[in-house]
Amino acid sequence: MKAKLGVLAGFALVLIALFIFMDANGNWDYVLPRRGKKILAIILTGGAIAFSTMVFQTITNNRILTPSIMGLDSLYMLIQTIVVFFFGSTSLTMINKNVNFAISVSVMILFSGLLYKFLFRREGQNVYFLLLVGIICGTFFQSMSSFMEVLIDPNEFQNLSDKMFASFNNVNTDLLNLSIVCFGAIILYFMKFTKYLDVLSLGRDAAVNLGVDYDFVVKRLLIVVAILISIATALIGPITFLGLLVANVAHQFLRTHKHSILITGSILISIIALVGGQLIVERVFTFSTTISVIINFVGGVYFIYLLLKGKK
Repeated sequence: MKAKLGVLAGFALVLIALFIFMDANGNWDYVLPRRGKKILAIILTGGAIAFSTMVFQTITNNRILTPSIMGLDSLYMLIQTIVVFFFGSTSLTMINKNVNFAISVSVMILFSGLLYKFLFRREGQNVYFLLLVGIICGTFFQSMSSFMEVLIDPNEFQNLSDKMFASFNNVNTDLLNLSIVCFGAIILYFMKFTKYLDVLSLGRDAAVNLGVDYDFVVKRLLIVVAILISIATALIGPITFLGLLVANVAHQFLRTHKHSILITGSILISIIALVGGQLIVERVFTFSTTISVIINFVGGVYFIYLLLKGKK
């Protein structure tokens, strides 16, 4: 198992080295700060999405679900659309990325907190009811965004469309530093729940019989998932299928039920996918497309494969 993780780590390091040093031509003062920011953003985003998806799939005991099903991606786009619709693309919230990031993350975490509070208020409410409500909220947010986008001035919509796709090209260093601090704090908080993941994967009944305070642990883990997804989405934009792709590839490649290994492997696979995708965007398509288009295309095809495989 360590050998497989070593292979993934080596492949990730090779891609990172290619990304940083390719065609540098000795312009290190210009190249390193810019490409370094992108690599840090890729590692942070890939780690947050892979980590949260693996935990979320363990809680739901379902490998074709991702945290985006709770509607957080749609909520992010609704926030951006509302700001442009009412205040215009030249407002402080859209121009100042720090303000935009703070508002987006705060609203997404607040939504998740309220959702969990109301749904888990009564005993016996399960995670699947939460998913159902999340799907309904996500559809509602998406419909509201589409309605306002139709009414927005075309020039304003052009500025808004940049938020619809994930991009590592204009990462704000201040946002990156803040995201790293938040990510580190969440990981430290999560550490005390790590021991429960292997048991939670057995299902609710088995976890309860083995002495796990199921509702307490699941609520805390869902909050961790929501914060990680909020940070990743607000930092670079929505990437719907990345979590699904890397989590399932990690299961297939590593063939283990130990979450310490699965989470590490999925993070490495996520970094490989994002760095490789960004290299393709820059070197092959010369920025004519975005990384989210490539990831969502591959992830969508893989999702269909999983459904067909499950049917068989």
